[in-house]
Amino acid sequence: MTTLTATTRAELLRLRRWPALWTLGAVWLLLSTTFGYVFPYLSYRNGGGFASEGEPRQLLADVMPESVPLAAVQGMPMFGGAILFALGALAAGSGYGWGTWKTALTQGPGRSSVLGGTFTALGGIVLVVLLGTFALDMGIALSLAAVEGQGIVWPSAGDLARGLGAGALILALWTTAGLAIGTLVRSPALAVALGLVWTLAVENLLRAVSSLLDWLVPVTDVLPGTAAGSIAAAVGARPVSEEGGTPGVVDNLTAAPAVAVMLAYIVVFVIITGVLMRRDVP
Repeated sequence: MTTLTATTRAELLRLRRWPALWTLGAVWLLLSTTFGYVFPYLSYRNGGGFASEGEPRQLLADVMPESVPLAAVQGMPMFGGAILFALGALAAGSGYGWGTWKTALTQGPGRSSVLGGTFTALGGIVLVVLLGTFALDMGIALSLAAVEGQGIVWPSAGDLARGLGAGALILALWTTAGLAIGTLVRSPALAVALGLVWTLAVENLLRAVSSLLDWLVPVTDVLPGTAAGSIAAAVGARPVSEEGGTPGVVDNLTAAPAVAVMLAYIVVFVIITGVLMRRDVP
């Protein structure tokens, strides 16, 4: 436990001194705020005719405190997923590229300790990102409620728990995916490029093609992005197929199968990373 604590602290030190970490976090919060609050609120002020579709009353409800769990999660399948994939990929790729993992694995603790410290550090960052997103969204929602003279209706404990759980699964899925790919290719730039292409293009194209090829549907239904989008839909996000839907949100799976698929992917990505790290470090 002492070794795990030490490696976790060392990995956190490496990551928090890394400008890319703070940049990625800031970009995600900016995207979440823009698409979750700025555009809907401007659309509401414009009578429902700007940036998004919907009745003004519903648009206002979407940016109130009661809707924070939904607003925080709905952008995670695509935008949050791409950013956290990049974080995981850069964490692994830079560990090889800068030689920090080589030094740690040859002169420091064993591979299991280094891997455990990396996963624990990234898990802590995912938790901070998740809680920071909810806190920021709640602050914005409370401010808008005050500006509009609306009564404060807090989200129910069940909605908040479902939102936090869904967000944690989505962010953990893409972070472990990025870590596995970064460990595989050992190149930060290549790993990030592969992740962006997959999360923003490949899965969307495959789902579009599956509407024409029935035999492809069972495959697309178990893709990581499909599971992430389905869990967001399960907490109330509108699928992209509906008018005013959110990119990356789909309703291919119900909540239980989506959770099972995501947990399976997380376990697989962790195993892949562990197996790859046991190879000789160049």
